[in-house]
Formats: sequence, structure tokens, C-alpha cells
Amino acid sequence: MSARRRTRAEYERGLPGYHDPTAGVGGSTPGLSALTLRAVLAGFGLVVSAVGAVLAARAGLVWFAVVLGVVAVVALVDLAWILHRKRRGEPG
Repeated sequence: MSARRRTRAEYERGLPGYHDPTAGVGGSTPGLSALTLRAVLAGFGLVVSAVGAVLAARAGLVWFAVVLGVVAVVALVDLAWILHRKRRGEPG
């Protein structure tokens, strides 16, 4: 793979070098990335876990608040990566 940056058009066309040995068997079509769905789910997880962490902390359940806080951070990182992929032009 070359070290140059890929263009938006290359991402929209699809990346080269991918070979699916089962392509065409049974009439299946190539799968598409559902980046928008992933972004919505990551945003939902971020909001729910952040609110849950605050409520758990107020209720005195510190360990549960920490767990929900970690989940919120993971959802935030995932959301940032998804938005990065969409900004560089990947379909989905």
C-alpha cells in the first residue's frame, strides 16, 4: 500500500485490493458500511451513559458511575472516529 493520502473520490469508488472469495456466490451483494447508523448509536450510547453516570454518582453508586463514565468515553472515541471516516469521504 502506498504512503500517499487517499482522495475523497477514491473512498467513494471503493478501496482497491479487497478481494472477497465468496463474492457472487448465492447472489449476495457487497456489504456497505453503515457509518451513519454507527454514529447515531454511538451518540445515543454517549448520552445515555453520561446521564446514567451523573445519576449514579448522585445516588452514591460510585463504582457504577465509573463504569458508565468509561462507557461514555469509549462511545465518545468511537463517535470521533466515525465522524473522521465520514469527513474523509467514506460512504455510509
